[in-house]
Amino acid sequence: IGLKEVARIQGEYGKIGPKMGYPGPAAGLPKWVSEQPKYKPFTTDQQVIEVFQKLDTQVRAKLPALFTLMPKAPLEVRLEPELTRETASDHYSAPAADGSRPGVFWSVVNDPKQYGKTGMVTLYLHEGQPGHHFHLALTQELGLPNFRKFGGNTAFTEGWALYAETLGKEMGLFDQPEDYFGHLNDEMLRAARLVVDTGMHSKGWSREQAITYFKDTLGYSDLEARAQIERYMVMPGQALAYKIGALKIVELRQRAQAALGDRFSLPEFHRVVLDEGTLPLAVLEAKVDRWIAASK
Repeated sequence: IGLKEVARIQGEYGKIGPKMGYPGPAAGLPKWVSEQPKYKPFTTDQQVIEVFQKLDTQVRAKLPALFTLMPKAPLEVRLEPELTRETASDHYSAPAADGSRPGVFWSVVNDPKQYGKTGMVTLYLHEGQPGHHFHLALTQELGLPNFRKFGGNTAFTEGWALYAETLGKEMGLFDQPEDYFGHLNDEMLRAARLVVDTGMHSKGWSREQAITYFKDTLGYSDLEARAQIERYMVMPGQALAYKIGALKIVELRQRAQAALGDRFSLPEFHRVVLDEGTLPLAVLEAKVDRWIAASK
C-alpha cells in the first residue's frame, strides 16, 4: 500500500512541478522547492503566526459547509515557547476538560528565515481545524466515559487529522500550486513511512535500507533520515497508523457516496465519523455501514 501511494503522489508531483516553474524529474521536486528563496519569505516569528491566524479566519468561514457537528471549545494559534522550541514539532494540545483552557495549535519556528511556507495550509488543517481540534475537543464534549474521552487510538486520531488535510481541496485552499505541493509533500512523508515501517517490522529491512529509502524518496539528509527511521524502529506501527487510518476514512466516504448518490451528505458523513469519539477502525466501518443502510 505504501509503495502504491508513493507512486501515486510522485505522479501528482509530475503535474504540479511545471506549474511551479520546475522542469526536472518528479522525484526531485521536494529538494528543488527547499532551495527556492521565494518559498521562505519570513524574517520574524510573528510573520509566521500571522499567516496561520489569517488561515484560521479563512477556514472558519468554510467549515459550516462541511460540518454540522463542531466543538464548542475555541482554538488558538500560539508560538511554541522558546524553552521547548528546539526539540519540538508542531503539535496540538486539547482543551482542558473543565473548559479553563482552549485547544491550541502550537507552531514551532526556530529560524523564521529558514521557515518554508509551502506546508502551512496542510499543517494548519491537520493540527488545527478540522483536524485534531474537531476530533479531540469534540470527544471531551460528547458525554463519554473517561476511558473513552481520554484514551487513544493512533489510527483514528491521526487518520482523521490526515483525512482533514485532504479537505483543503474542497475548501479551495490548494488553489496555489505551492500550497497543493505542500499537501502532497506531507502526504509523501506519510506514504514513505508506511513503506519503511512495514519494511523493517514485517519484511526484514535493515535500518540502513530504510534510511537509504528515505533519502532517495524524500530527499532527506543522512541526519534527517536517521532521526526519522530510529523513531519508527522503536515505535512499530505508529507511523503506519496515520496513512492506514486516513485511507480507511476516504474509503468509507467513497463507499457512502457510491451507495447514496444524491442523498449523500458530507456534513452528515463527518458527523457519523466523529459523534462517538475515538473508535477502532473496524467499529467505525461497521458504524458507517449501518448509517448507509439506514439512509437508503
